[in-house]
Amino acid sequence: MTITARELNRATLSRQLLLEREPLTVPDGLRRVVALQAQHPASPYVALWNRISGFDPAGLDAAFAGRSVVKATLMRITLHAVHAEDYPDFRAAMQPTLYGARLGGRFAGAGLTPADADALVPDLLAFARVPRTSAEMQAWAEERVGAEKKDAAWWGLKGYAALHHAPTDAPWSFGPRPSFVAAGTTGTAGTAGTAGTAGTAGTAAGPPEAPGTGAVPAARTVDPRALRALVLRYLAGFGPASVADVAQFAMVQRAPVRAALRALDGAVEELRGPDGDTLYDLPGASRPPAETPAPPRLMAMWDSILLAYADRSRVIPPAYRPLVIRRNGDVLPTLLVDGHVAGVWRPTEDGVEATAFHPLSPATWEGLAEEARSLGLLLGERETAVYSRYHHWWEKLPSAETRIL
Repeated sequence: MTITARELNRATLSRQLLLEREPLTVPDGLRRVVALQAQHPASPYVALWNRISGFDPAGLDAAFAGRSVVKATLMRITLHAVHAEDYPDFRAAMQPTLYGARLGGRFAGAGLTPADADALVPDLLAFARVPRTSAEMQAWAEERVGAEKKDAAWWGLKGYAALHHAPTDAPWSFGPRPSFVAAGTTGTAGTAGTAGTAGTAGTAAGPPEAPGTGAVPAARTVDPRALRALVLRYLAGFGPASVADVAQFAMVQRAPVRAALRALDGAVEELRGPDGDTLYDLPGASRPPAETPAPPRLMAMWDSILLAYADRSRVIPPAYRPLVIRRNGDVLPTLLVDGHVAGVWRPTEDGVEATAFHPLSPATWEGLAEEARSLGLLLGERETAVYSRYHHWWEKLPSAETRIL
C-alpha cells in the first residue's frame, strides 16, 4: 500500500488530536499523543489546550503533582512530559543514549568515569526520595567528589540518573529553579515519598534496579524489550513512520530500531511512502483521507509534531524550517494552517500577534482569531507574556503579513 504526503500529514494530525479536540482527561490525552516536549514549562499546557476539549490547566497541575504525568530527561536528551506508565520503558530504551551523552563531555572532563556514576547513583536516588533543589544536589555532589568536580558531576548525573522534575511553582507547575525527585517515589514537594510500582497509574517507576544495589544499570546497549515498547508507542502517536523517523524521535541509533521493527513482525505493517521509502505503522491505526479538513491551530513552542520526524516536511514546508527551528534549537510557537506550518505567533499587550509566511484566506484568519481568543483565556489565567524571552527571534523573520488577533 502506498500513502501520499498529504495522507501522512492527516495521519499525524489525527493521532495527535489536531483534527478535532477530544474530551479526554489529561493523563489519557497525554497517553494518546505519547510525549510532549517540556523544556519550557508552559508548552505542555499549550499543547494539551490544542488537543483536549474543555482543557482545564488545573488538571495538568494535578497530574504533575500526583505524578500520573511526569517530567524527565528522555527522548532526544531533552525534557518531556509523559504518562507515568510509559516512563519505565522510555527511560530504559533511552539509557544508552543518556549514558553516552551525560557521562562524557563535562563529566569525563572533570576526571569522572562511568564507574564513578554507577557508584554515585544509588546514594543520589536515596537522597532524592524527597524533592531536592539543584543547590541541594550540588551540595550532595560536593561532599562526594569535591568542590572542583561537583558541577560536572551533577551535570552528568541529573540526566543519567532516573530523576523526575518535582513541581515547584506557578504558573506552569515548574519554575526557573528546578527540583528533582527519584523515579519510583511518590508524594509532593516537601513530603517523603514511598516506593512506587512500575506500570501502576499514578506512580512513576524507573528502570530495573541492579540486584542488591538500588542502582540504575549502566546500560551500554539498548534494552530490546523497552525499545520495542517505545517503537509501538511512537507509531501509535506519530505513525506511519520510517526507521529514520523513529531514530530521530528518540535519538537512538537506526540499527537497533530496525532490529526492533523486525522483532515486531506481525504487530506492525509496512507501507510505501510518497518517495518510495518503507514506512511502518500499527494495523488499523487512524489514517484519514487526504481531503480531511484540518482546523487552524496555535501550536506551542517545541511542539512534538515539529520534531518527531527525520523528514520534517510532513508538517513544516522546507522553506519555513529555518524560520521556525532556529540554529540554537529554539522552536518557535507556530501557526498550523491546513495541517502545515504557515507562520508564527507570540503574545503581546494587545493580543496574540500572528505572523503569516504566506497569504491566508479571510476564513483562515477568522479561525486563527477564534483560537487566539481561547488561548488568551488560558494565558490570562496563568502568564499573559509567555515565551517573551524568545521575542528577539522576530527581528530576524522575513517581512510577512502580521495581525493582532
